[in-house]
Amino acid sequence: MPKEDGFSLCNRIRKEVDCPILFLTAKAEDADVVQGFGLGGDDYIKKPFSITELRARVGAHLRRQMRQPTHALNRGGVHFDMQAKVASVSENCIAFTKGEYAICEYLALHAGQVFTKEQLYDRVFGFDAEGDPATIAEHIKNIRAKLKRCGLNPIETVWGVGYKWKKDNIL
Repeated sequence: MPKEDGFSLCNRIRKEVDCPILFLTAKAEDADVVQGFGLGGDDYIKKPFSITELRARVGAHLRRQMRQPTHALNRGGVHFDMQAKVASVSENCIAFTKGEYAICEYLALHAGQVFTKEQLYDRVFGFDAEGDPATIAEHIKNIRAKLKRCGLNPIETVWGVGYKWKKDNIL
């Protein structure tokens, strides 16, 4: 592109619109791919590519875009109102901080899947967020204390790996 690179264009688009963003590029280095995804790109297609593959990828992104968003989730006895960003147990709100809520919601959405502290930090706070992934452990400790008061313990530590929302607690 003559006046602007794809990374800065992606950054500008992502601030204004929530739509699929696909990079079609000759930049094939891992650092470029990671940067593209980190800025909010949904796909990264390196040249050369086939038109058939491009059509299939665009079609997949458009189908995903047309799905109805989930506005509520019930996992492990916790109800998540994903529009209001509020969690409750038996209709009693849990006083999660913004970060605690985001971690809980992400783990609950991916129940049974294990995430490292680094993965959680990147997915919840963003690829280029400033901070320390070690804060995830402190957030998890606070989340557990709040859920324990409600008689719940849906977050499991997988020693040496990370954390997961217990799959057997899916309601």
